[in-house]
Amino acid sequence: MRLDRKALIRRYKETPRPAGVFGVRNTVNGRMLVGRSTDVASMLNRQRAQLDLGSHPNRALQADWDELGSGSFEFEILDTLAPPADRPDWDPANELRALEALWLEKLSPYGDRGYNPGPR
Repeated sequence: MRLDRKALIRRYKETPRPAGVFGVRNTVNGRMLVGRSTDVASMLNRQRAQLDLGSHPNRALQADWDELGSGSFEFEILDTLAPPADRPDWDPANELRALEALWLEKLSPYGDRGYNPGPR
């Protein structure tokens, strides 16, 4: 039994995490935060935990969370990158930036429409 558990843990650690672009959407006013991560599922958990603890770095998002409650928000994976099978040392950083830029252009989550700072 112990060997099976160790093998499962090793397999879990060796499994690549999906890199991608995520969104935190306010369902009351439609505002949205768009971001990217090399482990998008974990980042969504982190976003929720920071909001629950009142420590999210985006003050406008935190204020709306505090006022409206967690039921007024959706957490979603907008897009993911599949790691190339032939490149185990693949670094998704540049591709993630480009993918995030596409989603920022598509959604324009700035000002009254979102929580992201203005376009760079």
